[in-house]
This record gives sequence, structure tokens and C-alpha cells, in this order.
Amino acid sequence: MCALIGMILWINHQRRHRKNPLTCQMLRAPGESITQRIEQLNEDIDVYLMMASTLPLICYSMYFTTRYLANERVSPAMYTALGLIGIVCVGLQLAKLLKQRHKERLGLDCERAVGQELNQLMLDGCRVYHDFMAEEFNIDHIVIGTNGVFAIETKGRAKSTKGKGPDDVKVIYDGQMLQFPTWREQKPIEQAKRQATWLSNWLTSAVGEKIPVTPVLALAGWFIERKQKGLLIYNGKNPSFLAKMPTESPFSPEMTQRIAHQIEQRCRNVAPQAYRKEKSS
Repeated sequence: MCALIGMILWINHQRRHRKNPLTCQMLRAPGESITQRIEQLNEDIDVYLMMASTLPLICYSMYFTTRYLANERVSPAMYTALGLIGIVCVGLQLAKLLKQRHKERLGLDCERAVGQELNQLMLDGCRVYHDFMAEEFNIDHIVIGTNGVFAIETKGRAKSTKGKGPDDVKVIYDGQMLQFPTWREQKPIEQAKRQATWLSNWLTSAVGEKIPVTPVLALAGWFIERKQKGLLIYNGKNPSFLAKMPTESPFSPEMTQRIAHQIEQRCRNVAPQAYRKEKSS
């Protein structure tokens, strides 16, 4: 035990005399916000697991204290029922957290996959940023090219394992609604448009010129069938078409740099984690 304590003290002593070589904050990675939510969910799940494991002991301790130390007649059935009720309540909350964590993990997988594909656009001269923090929401991906600015919203939707036909992996877009094999959605369309409008207004105010932003929806892994024109929707793969889309008023290299500078100010806010932070004087 003394050796273990001594080793811990020695490691802490060594760390106090070292610092992180990184002197600036890093850019946000795809799914940065989701990663933080998953970490919080993991902590909450650990707490509820600990509560579930200690509840029987707590109830037994209450019964033992009341029955033998306080010398009062109590029914063990009451404390047994109390423990069971507590375990059921904790179990329900735990099931809710586990379900939410599974949903978040699916979203993280999809955002990472789409983000990695979008990073390839840098080879075409585009600027790519991820998890842009707005007012009370985040924009999953932003692509800045000489032909325009694109705000990409990624959605992760699980597929069924029962069917194997082409219709089971297809999403039909009719201009207003997304028709999945067994359900319909409209909110992702509205969300992508709303976020693009916000980003356009924010960039226009930041750079002093009108900056249009094209909304894009990425449904990772699905086959998209478009029956009507409208929102730009794709399956998250081969996004090279974004860099080739013609526009009426392309940006100059100077304007592209000005837009990228404004976006990067909000995306470069991830602090290095290793070693202690230096205290500000």
C-alpha cells in the first residue's frame, strides 16, 4: 500500500514539472457534442448501477438498525418491498439512459462517417468544419468552397434486419417529407433549412456582405430517391458534388478566407486534456 501511494505521489510530482506542448486550442471533431453527451450518459449510468447494487444493502441496514438497535418491531416485508420499489425505479431510469446512449452512439457513428467523407473535399480546396456551435444548437458540418457555403445536417437512422429488398433501405423524398420504409419524418428537413438560414444571417452580419448558405441533409447509409426538387439530400458518401455545384456568384479567395476565419473562431475551442492547465495570473 505504501509503495502504491508513493508511486502515485511520484507520478503527480513528475506531472507538475511538465506541460502540454500544444499552445492553442484544437478544432472540433465530427460528433464532438455527441461525444460529450455520451460521456455524461456513461457517468449517469455508473451512478445508477452503483445505486442498484447498494439499495439491497441500504434496506437491510435500515431494517437491522430499526429492529435490533432501536429495538422496534418492524416487518422485514416492508423493507423488502421498499428495496424492490427502489430497484424497479432505478432500473427504469437505467433502461432509459441505456436506450439514449445507444441512440447517441448511432448518431456519433453517422456523424463521424459523414465527416470523414467531407474531409476529402479539402483536396478540392474546400474548408471543412465540424460541430459548429450556434446559439442553442449545433451544425454538424460546414463546407466552404469558392462556389458557396453548405450547412450539412446528419441524421442516423437504423435499418431493419427483417427485410432484404431494395425498398427496405430506401428513403423517398417528395419535396416535403421523408418516407422511410415504415415511418415518415419532416423535422430533419425543417431543421436543415432553419440552421442554414441562421448561418447565412450570422455570416452576413460577421463579414458585412450577403452570404447565402445551402442546406444539405445527409442520411448516412440510406438510398435516396428524389421525386421532387427541394432540399439537397444524399447518403453521406461521395460528397465531391458539393465542390462542383455551379453558383451564380462564386466567392473570391479573399471572401472564402474571411468566411472560414469566422467559422474557425467558433470551432477552435477544444482545449488539450493532458497535464494540468497553467494558472492564469
